[in-house]
Amino acid sequence: MGVHITFLGGTGTVTGSKFLVEHAGQRLLVDCGLFQGYKQLRLRNRQPLPLDPRQLGAVVLTHAHLDHSGHLPLLAKEGFHGKAWVTPATRDLAHILLPDSGHIQEEDAAFANRHGFSRHSPALPLYTEDDARRSLKLLHAVPVQEAFEPLPGWVALFSGAGHILGAASLLLEVGGRRILFSGDLGRPDDLLMKPPEAPPAADTVLIESTYGDREHPREDLIAELGPALTRVAARGGTAVVPVFAVGRAQALLHAIAELKSRHTIPPSLPIYLDSPMAIHTTELFRQHLGEHRLDAAQCRQMAHAATYTATPDQSRAIAMNHGPKVILAASGMATGGRVLHHLAQYLGDHRHMVVLTGYQAPGTRGATLAAGGSHLRLHGQDHPVRAEVVQLQSASAHADAGQLVAWLRAMPSRPEQVFVVHGDPSASDALRLRIDRELRWRATVPEHGATWSA
Repeated sequence: MGVHITFLGGTGTVTGSKFLVEHAGQRLLVDCGLFQGYKQLRLRNRQPLPLDPRQLGAVVLTHAHLDHSGHLPLLAKEGFHGKAWVTPATRDLAHILLPDSGHIQEEDAAFANRHGFSRHSPALPLYTEDDARRSLKLLHAVPVQEAFEPLPGWVALFSGAGHILGAASLLLEVGGRRILFSGDLGRPDDLLMKPPEAPPAADTVLIESTYGDREHPREDLIAELGPALTRVAARGGTAVVPVFAVGRAQALLHAIAELKSRHTIPPSLPIYLDSPMAIHTTELFRQHLGEHRLDAAQCRQMAHAATYTATPDQSRAIAMNHGPKVILAASGMATGGRVLHHLAQYLGDHRHMVVLTGYQAPGTRGATLAAGGSHLRLHGQDHPVRAEVVQLQSASAHADAGQLVAWLRAMPSRPEQVFVVHGDPSASDALRLRIDRELRWRATVPEHGATWSA
C-alpha cells in the first residue's frame, strides 16, 4: 500500500512534465504537458501513455504553460473524465492557451497538407480546437493556500511559485507521505511576478532544474533590451521577437513601455503584439491584480505599449510598414505560430534582428538561432540567417541555480529524497551535485519512465 511516483515526462528535458502518483489503487497525474524540441521528444506526444486515461482519478496542473498543460485535451479525448485541479489564474490562462494550441496544430497540419512537406499523408493534429474546448470543462479552480481533496483521502495545497500568473508549487499528502512538486519556480527579482513562497516541509521533493547549471546576470531586462532595440531602430531594421504569449510577452511589453517613457528608445518606434493569445493574456493582468508586481496604472501602460494585431490579415499587413519596428509574436522558441512567417520575411537581411528572450530547448528553431545556425528551416524550406541574432540573458522567468538551492534551503526540515526534474541532462546533473555538496541532501536525476516507491 505504498506510494509510487512514475516519471512520464519532464526528465532529461524541460518539456512534457507528467508525474503519475499511485496509492491504494488510485491514480493522480501531476502536470500533463506536451513534449517540445527534438523530434524524438515530440514523437512521444503521439505515443500512448502507460496508463488507461479512464482509470486516472484526477489531474493537478501546476501552471498553464503548454509543457505542463498541453496534453490535457488529448487525455480527455482518450477517455479521462475526472477533475483537473488548477489555481484560478491557471484556469483563466488555460481557456486561452489550450484552444489556441489546438487551433495552431490544425493550422500547421493544414499548411503541411497544402504544401506537401509532411511525411504523413494526411498530416493530422494531435487534437483540435474543439477537443481543447471540451477539455476545459474538466478544470476545477481552487485558491492558493486553500487545502483541497483531489481524490478521497488525498490532501493537496497550492503555494505561489512566481513564474507566470497562476503558477504554483503543489504539496500532496497521501499514504502518510508529504510530496512537494516545485512546478516552475520564478525569480525572486522578476520584473512582473512576485517571488515564490517559501516551501513547506515534505518527505520527497521534485524540483525543476531549467537553469540548474547557471546563474542569471545582474543586468535587468530593461537595461539589456534597450541597446538592442536602439541599434536596430537606428539602422531602419525590424526586430522580430519570438515570445511566450504568457509571461514573456507581458514582461517585454512592460520593459518597452519603460524604455519609451525614459526616451531610451524612440517613443514613436512602432511595436506590434502579433499574438491573439498574448493579447488576451495581457488583459488578464488587469483581472488578477495582487498576483503580480504591477499596479493598475502600470497594467494600462503595458497594454498600450503595442498595436494589437489579432487577425491574420492584420498580421500580414505589418510587413507593409517598411520603417523600423518591433514585432512580438509567439511562439517563444519559434516552434510554430505567426513568428515563423515573420522570421521568413526578415531573417535574410542584415539590417534586421531576431531577439531571443529566454531558454531555447534543444531541437527548437530558437536553439538553432541561439547556436549561430546559418540557415533555419521554415515551412519546409531553408532560409539563410543574415539578421543579427541577440539572446537576452535577463528575460528568463525561471529561478537560476542559486535561487533553486535557496528555495530548497528554506524548507523547515530536511527531506528524505530530492528528485531533480524538468531540465536538460547537464542542468539537472549540475543541480543534483550542488544539492549534494551544499545541502548534503540525497538528490537523484530520475530516468524517463522510472518508478520510485516509498
